[in-house]
Amino acid sequence: MFKKFSLIFFLAAGLGAFLFLRPYLFRKTEIPRLEDRLPDGDFIGRAYILDVARETSGMLYYHKIPFRDLFSQEFILSQGKQYGLNLQDPVYIFANENGNWGALVHVSDSSKIIEGIERLRKFDDISDSIHEDHRIYYIEKEKGHLFYSNNYMLIYKGDGFKEIFDRVTKAKRGDLTPSWKSFLTEKQFKDEKLVIFSNWNKLKENGVKTALFAHDSDSTSFRLKAYIRSEKPLNFSMKSTGLNFRSGNYVSKMLNLHLDISKLRDAPDDPLYQWMVKLGKRVSFPTKEFLDAWEGDLSFRQGGFQTIKETYVESVLDEDFNVTEVQKEKEVKVPGFSLMLSTNGNDRRLLNKLFAKGILTQENDQLRFLFSPPLKMQKKGSYYYFFSGDYIPKTEEYLTNNGTWSHKGTSYQFSIDSLSANEVFGSVYIPVDRIIRRSRFF
Repeated sequence: MFKKFSLIFFLAAGLGAFLFLRPYLFRKTEIPRLEDRLPDGDFIGRAYILDVARETSGMLYYHKIPFRDLFSQEFILSQGKQYGLNLQDPVYIFANENGNWGALVHVSDSSKIIEGIERLRKFDDISDSIHEDHRIYYIEKEKGHLFYSNNYMLIYKGDGFKEIFDRVTKAKRGDLTPSWKSFLTEKQFKDEKLVIFSNWNKLKENGVKTALFAHDSDSTSFRLKAYIRSEKPLNFSMKSTGLNFRSGNYVSKMLNLHLDISKLRDAPDDPLYQWMVKLGKRVSFPTKEFLDAWEGDLSFRQGGFQTIKETYVESVLDEDFNVTEVQKEKEVKVPGFSLMLSTNGNDRRLLNKLFAKGILTQENDQLRFLFSPPLKMQKKGSYYYFFSGDYIPKTEEYLTNNGTWSHKGTSYQFSIDSLSANEVFGSVYIPVDRIIRRSRFF
């Protein structure tokens, strides 16, 4: 009787254990998603290639770019289908400060990819090798690696391929990194077709928790939209009024700021304050004295030339061959340079410090800022004006914080669009025609 009872007990226990462990014993291993395989980077991003092509097509046709049909949405889609790539889903991008970068692309039919690789061999030397039963292709000219499986393709250029390869091929379901998880759940720019996200250490060192970039384009310009979220509340905000110099022809550099910096003066640990101090040390600039005296309005304009009258002394001979000195005037062209800033009662202390540091020097009745042309100085109310012409340039009431900066013949425009407690929205406008003219590809 006891043996019979023991047998029934062990059978029941075994059945219970089997039923309990059955889901674990026969559970199928879940295949990782493409997002689970993504490597980290200083900059990571998502691009809907077909949508980006559609958005930029007007720009290419407006400028009559050769071979523009090759960049059309229809052509790119057909090439993707021909070579087994699913370009309707997003392409994921990752890059580092050192120039290493890569991308992961969805694959719809891996059997077609080899045809595309063979086509590439006509333009570049491509070798292949076996690593852990995986075939890896190396593109000699580009010094890049290419690997594909049944549902994704890895493209990578740079050092450290083995680490990237291991991350991609050995990932498990749910291996999404914190950076990618933050990016893919980010609400800002979620509907944009090309977005770059960064938690770069150098940004964090300056108090930036997150930075995102997206784009808009039309036939004449490319707009890079920026969003920055700070670790701590910002110690500055946008003013509602302020004076600017009027923009004019031949302006190569311009900057207009209208900020309330009352909190920033008392926050020496603020990342912006520390960045200004670090930048100022290059020329021994008295940053603290500047912030103590500055009321947050600044307008700077440089470019072109201004004609001024310059007095000089000339020695002449009279009828009796006596040498006399005659004061004369002549018109001279000087580089256009204008600076205006609002100040408070600490202005004289700032000026004295600038003279003591040699940043501001006096030549006769004119002044120089380091390597600036000779300048006149005038004060009106709370504003100081420094200008290279004979008269103060015309000003206007303007509320926008913006600027223009030229580099190698290309003029970039930028602006701070809005500020809140922890967030900054801004834009950079890049002229398309100049980029196209400078591009060897086009």
